[in-house]
Formats: sequence, C-alpha cells, structure tokens
Amino acid sequence: MKLIYEKSQSGRTAYTLPRYELETPELPEALRRSEPPRLPELAEPELVRHFTELSTRNFGIDTGFYPLGSCTMKYNPRVNERLANLPGFRDLHPLQEEEGAQGALELMWRLQEALVEVSGLHACSLQPAAGSQGELTGLLLMRAYFTERGEHEQRRKIVIPDSAHGTNPASVTMAGYELTPVKTDARGNIDVEDLRAKVDEHTAGLMITNPSTLGLFDEHVEEIARIFHSVGALMYYDGANLNAVCGISRPGDMGFDIIHINLHKTFSQPHGGGGPGGGPIVVRDTLEPFLPVPQIVRDGDTFRLDFDRPKSIGKVRGFTGPFGVFIRSYAFIRMWGPQLKRMSEIAVLNANYLLARLRDAYDLPFDRLCMHEFVVSARSLKREHGAGALDVAKRLMDYGFHPPTVYFPLIVPEALMIEPTETEPKEVLDEFCDALLAIAREAADSPELLKDAPHDRPVRRLDEVRAAKRAIVRYGFEDHPDLGAEPVEPRQLEAQKGA
Repeated sequence: MKLIYEKSQSGRTAYTLPRYELETPELPEALRRSEPPRLPELAEPELVRHFTELSTRNFGIDTGFYPLGSCTMKYNPRVNERLANLPGFRDLHPLQEEEGAQGALELMWRLQEALVEVSGLHACSLQPAAGSQGELTGLLLMRAYFTERGEHEQRRKIVIPDSAHGTNPASVTMAGYELTPVKTDARGNIDVEDLRAKVDEHTAGLMITNPSTLGLFDEHVEEIARIFHSVGALMYYDGANLNAVCGISRPGDMGFDIIHINLHKTFSQPHGGGGPGGGPIVVRDTLEPFLPVPQIVRDGDTFRLDFDRPKSIGKVRGFTGPFGVFIRSYAFIRMWGPQLKRMSEIAVLNANYLLARLRDAYDLPFDRLCMHEFVVSARSLKREHGAGALDVAKRLMDYGFHPPTVYFPLIVPEALMIEPTETEPKEVLDEFCDALLAIAREAADSPELLKDAPHDRPVRRLDEVRAAKRAIVRYGFEDHPDLGAEPVEPRQLEAQKGA
C-alpha cells in the first residue's frame, strides 16, 4: 500500500472553499512560513479510499478478540455510544452555568454514588482522567492527610509488591515518596513476613492491585491491612483489576482507604490507542476533606459544583473529568443493575476455563484458581525449543488473534498474561485456546515458524531493539545513518531492513 504522499498529484484537491474578500491579518515575521506546508493533494474519492483501506488493517474489538491481560479490553455496548451522542450531553459546553447543566451534574453525582457503593468507601471524585492520574491523586491525598496530622516528614515510604503495575512506582516518585518493594510468596500473595520487616512508623502506605497482576486474589489481604493500620499507615487499592470483584468483594471491606477505578476497563469505554479513560478516586471519610475541587454535591433536587473545600489538594485536571466516559460507564452500571456481580463472575469463569485448557501446554507459575486474568509462562518452550513468549505472541497474530501482554509481570520469566473478559463466548475462547495449543506443538515441531512470525501481516517481524534505538519517524529518511543521504521510499526501506 502506498503512502498518501506517494499518491499525491500536484493541483489535485478534494474541495476548495470560496474565496472571500476579507482583510488578511498580519502575522509576525518570525511566525510566517517561508514556503507552503507540504500536504498531500488528492481528490475526495482517493482520500476516502485511502483511509478506508487503512481502517481495514486495524485490529479492534469489533474485528477480533483482545486477550490483553493487565488492560481490560472488552466489547463496549453500542447503546452507550447512542447515549453519549444525545445532543444534551454531546453539545454541552464545559463552561455552561450549573443551572443549564443539571442533567449532566445529576448523572455525575449518581455515578459517584454508584462507585462509592461498589468500592465500599464513602466519598468520590470523578476528576482524575486515567488510572495513572488516579494513583497520583491518591498519593497526594495521603500527603495532605499526613501533613495535617504533622506526620508528613516522618512518613516517607510507600510499600509496593514486586508484581505491581509499572505506573505504581512512577506515581510514588512523582508524589515525593520513597519506594519500598516487597516480595511475592510461593502462592503469588504478598510475602507477609517480608512485609512485616518493612512496615514501621516511617511507612505512609501500601499500593497493591487485588487481584494482582498475576490474576490472583491475595489470601492475606485482611492481615496486610491490620499490619499497616496498626502503625497508622494507609492502604491504597489500584483498581485496574476491579472487573474481577464487582459485587463480590469491596476494597473498603478489605481494609483499603483509597481506590482509583479505571472506568474504561471496568464499566465500558472504548480505550484502544491510548484513551480516553477515566480514573475516579474513592476514599474513606477521613480523607474526604482533601479530595480535588470542585466536588459535585446535591442540595435537595439541585446539583452543583462545590469549590468551598479549604483542605482540598486542588484541581488535578481541567473541569470535572472526561464526561463522555461518565455517560458510558453510568449507562453500563445501570444496565447491569443488581446483576453487576454476574459480570465479574463470568469474567472469572472465562479466565479459569482458559487456564484449565492451557495449563498442560504452558508452565503455570502459581498453581491455583485465578480471578479475571492469569499468567502462564513459555519458559519451557524457550528452554527446549528456543521459542519464547514473544515468538508465541507473534505467531498468534497468524491465527487472527491479538497477542496477550508478554513479559509482565517481571517476576515471571517468559510471561504470557491473558484476560478473556466477560464479553467473549465459549466458541471464541475455544478458538483462542486451540491456537495457543497448536503454537505449543509448532514450537516443538517447527520452531522457525514461530521465530519468523507473523507471516501474513502488512508488517513482518522487525528488529524491535534497533527500531526503538534508531526510530525513523518521518517520510524521506534523509541523512539517516543506516540508509545514506538519499531519500528512501518505504518499499526500499522494507527491503533494506529485512522487515
């Protein structure tokens, strides 16, 4: 397929606006272009066909199964898109006066109430725009809490398990805390004895995902909460895996004080390609005064934005949050209603079904029932046949499936992290398992099939290390150190790279 610049023909255009005899504003000399922008010139049919063809190369939840562990990618009901597109929601300006935005404010208030109930805590802010921002917000709430108590300088440590999401240590550093890692035991839980040795009066809190990134519910969570609360520290729940426990268990009942909830993972929102998402924060009553402003509150039958929060940590983003995400998530929760527990039960059932089918072909680092996701390892394939997790993932693309997360968590060598979600039927799960089982057989019989995969994708196997270190990110490639000074067309580049 040609690039759009290769299809360009000088003077060709899709549409030209009428010229009006209006005075042209003067631009400062430093901001003026010395030559026109280099844009492709195509007729409208060519333009439409080009981007339509590109769209057919995309993999999305509408075209196939995403078994992407650690980042729930489930089908999002189309009715939610209809609701998000209602004119009263779609056309509402962020600066609309409260009197003219009562419907939107009520929806957000009711979503807050639902999240409070699901989490088992007391107060909610919808403001954080994603899970990572929710994490940082939660840690800033910890700082505000301990500052008011005169303990901030004393409490410098945040404990994180070695299986944690990568954003957790990053958030700890951004919030000005010191990271204290804790080990995982032989059953995939936090190692309680290692934990006891690291928690003291200098500890501010714990950040964990439960179920963890291993897909396992920590069997010692109540004991862990007692350890932290006994020294006055707080418990933070990374809600990335909440899809496994809705209506079954609640973070607040486990002893957690703060949770962020990934709305786009648990309660519906298309989020491939980097967004948008939502990361509301829900807290225990002792932390409510520090929540970001404005808070959405109800006065009788009226809803308003409350800025009068003198202890608040302030704003963490513009306006009140990603409103389109709120609409879809609220609709999703209302559609499930009292049966929201069923959603999580099906997700857990699907994951355990896959695990049961795959356990004999791949290594199982922790031999116990999983929650909504699980981790297997390709280390025996790597050791015996030279084909590792990356090769399995690449070969899976030839079978028409998006690969799962690989090489994470870091504590499992050759990890394959798989999450089926609750939205896939048994037939799809069986096709996926059949593919993975076939790949395990291929690794033994024809390992080169895996090492050269994928075989039928628009882009074949790349040298990923080289691509990361010497990325070519613009058309032309002039003066590229590997390719000389002459411009190189994409087809020539593919041949030279051996792609």
